[in-house]
Amino acid sequence: MLRFLLSPRGWSALVLLAACGLAAAQPSSITVASTTSTEQSGLFAHLLPAFTRATGIAVKVVAVGTGQAIDMARRGDADVLFVHDQPAEEKFVADGYAARRHPVMYNDFILLGPRDDPAGARGSDIVDALRKVAAANAAFVSRGDKSGTHAAELRYWALAGAGKGGGYRECGCGMGPALNIASSTGAYTLADRGTWLGFRNRGDLAVLVQGDKRLFNQYGVMAVSPAKFPHLQAAQAQRFVDWVVSPEGQQAIAAYKIGGEQLFFPNAQR
Repeated sequence: MLRFLLSPRGWSALVLLAACGLAAAQPSSITVASTTSTEQSGLFAHLLPAFTRATGIAVKVVAVGTGQAIDMARRGDADVLFVHDQPAEEKFVADGYAARRHPVMYNDFILLGPRDDPAGARGSDIVDALRKVAAANAAFVSRGDKSGTHAAELRYWALAGAGKGGGYRECGCGMGPALNIASSTGAYTLADRGTWLGFRNRGDLAVLVQGDKRLFNQYGVMAVSPAKFPHLQAAQAQRFVDWVVSPEGQQAIAAYKIGGEQLFFPNAQR
């Protein structure tokens, strides 16, 4: 029998070979640092199984604010970055942390508030609406977490140029918790439409401002540079990027709906 023909050293070699074979048989995996809107809207639960079926690559998502996701990628703690703050994404590429940023999909931001709209913010002009919220000292919940939504909100307040009013509060939280706070306190808040459509605890919240072209919300995806971090799963990360901007990936994004309403609109530029 084989056990009588092998020395202890031979047995060790066989064990090592078996271990290597098992490791090779295990599916590869990547970590994607992304924004809470892609996770809380349910998009990733719909999208990632399709990617894994197509490639055999498993995906772990760390869903945080865009600023935190970018910081995570800058530390080499993620293989892929999938976020929505284009100026910050372009700086990420310019600083050498990714070779290229790929537009992948878009939706829009909306201003939510109490259905009876005590500040009179309802309309199609986000800047005018925020001025009215500030003038009324109405309660406003900001994510305050350096997310893409928070960055956009601050841009709109800067355009409004009249302060934020006495009711402005930062929660330092994700979109879901911010919506819960706004719903329970009768406050205004800025949200991405995808998370809003997936949100169930709406209470008296209603969409008050939409349709302003400044509310356009673009998402980008990029593989983190292996030149910066050689330990990353570079080949698998690039396969994810290539898949999500491919016709198959773009079709999967377009197919995700809640109540018949599409949440994200693919616009990859091949």
